[in-house]
Amino acid sequence: MVQREKINNAGISDAEMNQTKMSDNGNEQIQDADIIKLSHELTYRRFLLSDGKIRSFFQKLTIPEYLALHIINDSEMEEDSGKTYLTGIAEKMQRTVRQTSHMVKALQERGMIAWSHDGDGSAGTYVSITQEGRKMLAEEEDVLKEFYGSVFAKFGKDSLMELLQLMKQLESIMSAEFKAMEGNEV
Repeated sequence: MVQREKINNAGISDAEMNQTKMSDNGNEQIQDADIIKLSHELTYRRFLLSDGKIRSFFQKLTIPEYLALHIINDSEMEEDSGKTYLTGIAEKMQRTVRQTSHMVKALQERGMIAWSHDGDGSAGTYVSITQEGRKMLAEEEDVLKEFYGSVFAKFGKDSLMELLQLMKQLESIMSAEFKAMEGNEV
């Protein structure tokens, strides 16, 4: 079993992390002070995961470029058409089409993707990964595989799968909350 690290940054102990307050219907009730501590801790942990230490593993791509190439490559492997639309990439990366377009243009200029459109372009633009893009993706994956292989071996596959599932659930709830907040703004 993986030993959990003491959470000192936000002043939250393992016991506090495991402790929940139940209401009459069995749902967790979190006090305002706990919300502040937990939101800080979540922000801190997300910062550590996305900090420059991970970026330093990427030799020739940024993290968003790597993710975009991965999305395009996976999409081409799964679909018969081999077309990955710009809107699909933007949606998966939770970025605007404009931001995605700038990134894709940079990848195109470096010869990693080919950018095309159906007919007159009104149906949307799509991209496909080039041999250079596949080569670059493979190089970056080799570096990540070496680092994460060791990390995952120590953390455990079951723990990692559980963590990823919980992260997906959290991200889904957070996305819904962002949309709800945006809908309430006038």
